[in-house]
Amino acid sequence: MQTAQFNSRYILGISFISALGGYLFGFDFAVISGALPFLQHRFALDAYWEGFATGSLAIGAIIGCIIAAVVSDKYGRKRGLMIAAAIFMASSFAMALSDSRMFFITARCAAGIGVGMASMLSPMYISEVSPAHLRGRMVAINQLTIVIGILLTNLVNYYLRNEGENAWRWMFGLGAIPSGLFLLGTLRLPESPRWLIQHGQQQKAVAVLTRIGGTVFATDSLKTITGSLQGTGKLDYRALLQKGVLPAVLVGIGLAVFQQLCGINVVFNYAPRIFESIGASQDDQLLQTVFIGAINLVFTLLAMLLVDRIGRKPLMLFGALGLAVIYACIVRMLAGGSPQVSWLLLASIGIYAMTLAPVTWVLIAEIFPNRVRGAATSVAVISLWLAYFILVFTFPILFNWLKDTTFYIYSVICLVGFFFVWFKVKETKGKTLEEMDAFIGGH
Repeated sequence: MQTAQFNSRYILGISFISALGGYLFGFDFAVISGALPFLQHRFALDAYWEGFATGSLAIGAIIGCIIAAVVSDKYGRKRGLMIAAAIFMASSFAMALSDSRMFFITARCAAGIGVGMASMLSPMYISEVSPAHLRGRMVAINQLTIVIGILLTNLVNYYLRNEGENAWRWMFGLGAIPSGLFLLGTLRLPESPRWLIQHGQQQKAVAVLTRIGGTVFATDSLKTITGSLQGTGKLDYRALLQKGVLPAVLVGIGLAVFQQLCGINVVFNYAPRIFESIGASQDDQLLQTVFIGAINLVFTLLAMLLVDRIGRKPLMLFGALGLAVIYACIVRMLAGGSPQVSWLLLASIGIYAMTLAPVTWVLIAEIFPNRVRGAATSVAVISLWLAYFILVFTFPILFNWLKDTTFYIYSVICLVGFFFVWFKVKETKGKTLEEMDAFIGGH
């Protein structure tokens, strides 16, 4: 009996190209941290406008998720990724050339459209071209490129810190370079075989599947995908309310919201402000963002090794409980003005990077039935970005009011998240996307 012969190099190559959208996600996510001290001076940002300028990325991302759901369902995952790349490039130039607060916020909102499209389409595409035994690691590549984007952006920000009052323009404008590379890369991607089958292009789908895993894999995959897509039509959000689908949708929304409201992104976006509160200089503040980016990268690599070995649920539980404990300790350190708080902040980044950050994206890419994957993924990712906006918009205001005790709020949220994962999330390690249809629904 013949067995599948997987083309690992090809699978890795197309997954990496798709995941370049994650790199630009990381860029736009991190660049604001280094630029905020300059923007506060240039555009006179108070706590409200600081939060809104940071969170405007999420407003655009919500719009981007809606666009991505429609485009990817009607025209394909590949075209959606191409549009996201073009938006990334245009918005990088627009932010760099901004001459007013509202123009900058509008441009950053436009960048968010690209981020939102990539945050939905990159993991979706990777999950649809990866065999079950490789899917967790391949989807985690998307998170890896996000953290590489964060680290490199933090390094560039630190390098540009003494380049004068217009250093922030270079910080944003340099994003056009990886955007162009991403756009060129998407031209070489094959279309998702699941999308091709759904739209009656079986011959093209078989060609892609054959290149991924050989003739046996292509034949078996065509049969299982076709069966799982029976009754599938155009994008239909009403289908998410069906009895067999709604439980998975609610779990996906819960995971997405928890990943953001757990609070770790205030460390990424507002590290300079946090370290300023204990008397660190601006140079030290930006240097700490580099350390944060490095820890984020190291522990994301560790997550890629663990996600298909240990499983999704154990990592999520460890992350939720670990952050709850560390946040409580951070409150004590900040209250005493101890510089040692930097070690706890780095530890929180490490735990998040190894658990909640990559595993949430893996689960969102896995748990939805094929027939509603586009609509369900868009709802989950929209929920994620809405939660991100709430988090980063409220943090400057809360930190001005509550100071260090703000982290108690995030500690409690992490405890709630721990019990949500314990009771509501099922292990999906090693299952095909088609097997998940029945498994998640509890049949």
